[in-house]
Amino acid sequence: MAKLEVGYLLPTRDQSVLDEHDLRRLVVQARRAEELGLDSVWAGDSPVTRPRADPLLLLAAVAQATERVTLGTAVLLPALRHPILLAHQLATLDRLSDGRLIAGMGGGFPNPATRAQFTSIGLDFARRTGRLTESIDVMRKLWSGEAVSWQGEHFAFEDVRIAPPPSRPGGPPIWLAGSGTPALRRVAALADGWLPYPPEWTTYAEERQLIEQGAAPRPVTPALYATLCLDHDPEKARRRLRTSVERYYNAPLDTIARIQALFAGTARQAADWLTSYAAAGARHLVIRLATDDHDTGLEEFADQVLPLLREEPHR
Repeated sequence: MAKLEVGYLLPTRDQSVLDEHDLRRLVVQARRAEELGLDSVWAGDSPVTRPRADPLLLLAAVAQATERVTLGTAVLLPALRHPILLAHQLATLDRLSDGRLIAGMGGGFPNPATRAQFTSIGLDFARRTGRLTESIDVMRKLWSGEAVSWQGEHFAFEDVRIAPPPSRPGGPPIWLAGSGTPALRRVAALADGWLPYPPEWTTYAEERQLIEQGAAPRPVTPALYATLCLDHDPEKARRRLRTSVERYYNAPLDTIARIQALFAGTARQAADWLTSYAAAGARHLVIRLATDDHDTGLEEFADQVLPLLREEPHR
């Protein structure tokens, strides 16, 4: 029986949309998540489309404030950055955290706002997937600690060596987001983990099987990114979920619900919903809380939902 690990997404975007920018509060929340027994703490990335604190700088502070929890990006957009600089940042963060980092990565969802983000930085959105996959190859070579020369479709350089190397040989594990055949093939070929958000557990089970059949060169940790809104009154929870999601994404709830794992209801209902994904193979849950009070929301989740998720092992 594999342990189900459960993590917490720091509300960097939620703070930003409310025009609150106390980053020390986020570090305190990360430390509290560790105290409450969660396994990981995560930070999202979107400098222009959905502005928020830089995830790598924030997680560097979290690394110094915590001792045990895994630190992750959910998810980072490597295509916005040069892989030499990103490899250097991730290696440094892995060192600061004593090897607790997971580099969750994605290509960027195809919508007008994300396209505009790439345009504003001077990058071709259509080339983002190629930049992502090539960046992964480049970074893994740079994490060896040896001098690297590279000639690729998107990047070229000679005799580059970064220091310090990551804490772990080969660098931090890379988890890729995404659903659909092309994305699943990338996961099977390149990733150490899979961090999707399909709205149905049945889709999750089918896509996980496709990854397993893809002859991945390394074990792939199946994870899940899920949004929860908790309330003793399920109808009130649904209303709060709508407010939170539409404010977060600047899009109708119905649109987001067609592509993302979202749930509103009681703690017992939420635990049952998450357990359905665990039964489908998920081994690490990354939870985003849809709430106006994230301090209280974290306490409620840890007190009411986390024990239910750990009542019994998950196959």
